[in-house]
Amino acid sequence: MRICRQQFKQILTFFIFIVTFSGYNPVFAEPPEIKDTDTHHAQNSLDWPGIYYGFTPCADCNGVKTTLALNKNNSYILITQYVGKSEREFVEKGKFTWGDKSNTIVLTPRNSSTTKHYFVGENMLIQLDNTGNRISGKLADRYILRRTDIAKSSPSHPSH
Repeated sequence: MRICRQQFKQILTFFIFIVTFSGYNPVFAEPPEIKDTDTHHAQNSLDWPGIYYGFTPCADCNGVKTTLALNKNNSYILITQYVGKSEREFVEKGKFTWGDKSNTIVLTPRNSSTTKHYFVGENMLIQLDNTGNRISGKLADRYILRRTDIAKSSPSHPSH
C-alpha cells in the first residue's frame, strides 16, 4: 500500500507541475505580430468594379475614346478608338493586378506584353506612364477616366 501512495503522490505532483507550467508565458517572450488588417487603400475601400470612360490625348489623332470595364475577378476589357483617324474600335481583354500599395492597377493583356498602369480613385481612374508614375505636363488632367455606370438621382426623385 505504501508503494501505491508514493506513486500516487509522484503522479499527482507531476500532474500539478504540468498544469501549472503548461500556460507559462515568460516575460521576455516576444509578443505575437499584429497585422494591420484595417489598412485604407483603393482595393478594399472603394467600389472600383465598373465601367470607366474618357477621351485621352493622342499625338496623331483628335483623341482616344477609351472605355475600360474592371471586373471583380480582376479581369478587364479595354475598348479604344482613335478619333479622326479611324472608325475601328480596338478591343483588348486581360487581367489586372494591384500594385504594392493597392492604389494602382496594372493591366496585362492576353495577347501582348505591353502593360498599362492606372491610379484607382473615387469613381475614376488616372492613367499613369509606363513606369507607374503620374503623367505630367499641360495635358496631365486629360488622362482621367470617369466611372459611367453609377446610378444618378433623377430630378423627379430628389435625394434627401
